[in-house]
Amino acid sequence: MSALILALAAGAVIGLALGALGGGGSVLAVPALIYLLDFTPVGATTASLVIVAVTSATAMSAHARDGNVRWRTGVLFSAAGIGPAMLGGALAARIPAAVLTAAFAVVAGVAALRMLRSGPAADAIVPVRPGRAAAAGGGLGAVTGVLGVGGGFLAVPALVGVLGLRMRNAVGTSLLVITVNSLAALAMRAGTVEGLDWAVVGPFVGAAILGAWDGKRLAAKISGHMLQRIFAVVLLAVAAFMLIDAAL
Repeated sequence: MSALILALAAGAVIGLALGALGGGGSVLAVPALIYLLDFTPVGATTASLVIVAVTSATAMSAHARDGNVRWRTGVLFSAAGIGPAMLGGALAARIPAAVLTAAFAVVAGVAALRMLRSGPAADAIVPVRPGRAAAAGGGLGAVTGVLGVGGGFLAVPALVGVLGLRMRNAVGTSLLVITVNSLAALAMRAGTVEGLDWAVVGPFVGAAILGAWDGKRLAAKISGHMLQRIFAVVLLAVAAFMLIDAAL
């Protein structure tokens, strides 16, 4: 199968997850780029940030039209993650490929187990704790910078549990957080962007954008909890595969 077809297929799936869940698709981009399209771990994490930043910004516009983006909350949450994201982006190139792959697999596995164990998201409002919000935003930024993921699979639970957003608002706002963190991490990887294979990354981004629009429509028809569980199972399988590969 040609690299173009693989890029289009993977991009569509990742965009679908981003549009429907406000995150999660980005955590599949790195393994797709490594195992399907022969990117190095460092190249895959950089390409993932490009894909995620553009796709999330596009998906966010659709959620914003429905009033589901809490701009002030998203900006404050993102601001705490900009510094850690830039620092993580600078450190990523110095981490051995096997360690980067293993770390990614562990984070993905933990996120998948968290999704499987959680019930349907509640709509209850909880008091905002600025210290916890800053810590959550900073931790999310660090993960984004080092592993090349937008962090939406962690941002949505944090926005609901720490900042008290309703699920629909958390999904839309997470796309703002993902976009800001991804751009901050990319700012520290400027040297690695030039070496990307744009003949692959370009179609990947295009398919992801179209998939994100479909994901937004799908989210309105299917239970978000069901989508979350399906994605968690796929993510857990990917994490297990990557962890085994890193150990060999």
